[in-house]
Amino acid sequence: MRWETVSRLDQIREAVKFPLIVNSGVRTPAYNAQVGGVDGSAHEKGWAADIAARTSGERYAILIAAFDAGFRRIGIAKTFIHLDMDPLKPDAVAWLY
Repeated sequence: MRWETVSRLDQIREAVKFPLIVNSGVRTPAYNAQVGGVDGSAHEKGWAADIAARTSGERYAILIAAFDAGFRRIGIAKTFIHLDMDPLKPDAVAWLY
């Protein structure tokens, strides 16, 4: 995983005051395809992580801290938050799973 991504995840962890559980970090293209990831996923380049969000409170705290840490590509699911900072993809987007 890219150092800039890890550094921003550390900022989130410090802000939320609970451990972050990374469900998915760097993926090989084969594994990315196996789990249904999009072609050219930011996971394949080390720019993305899926962080577990076990409750709505955790999800809210992670989202606020992610914005403060500078993440601008965010996917929201019931059980995780996708955080992504791929510089080759559109900035300032959010989506639901």
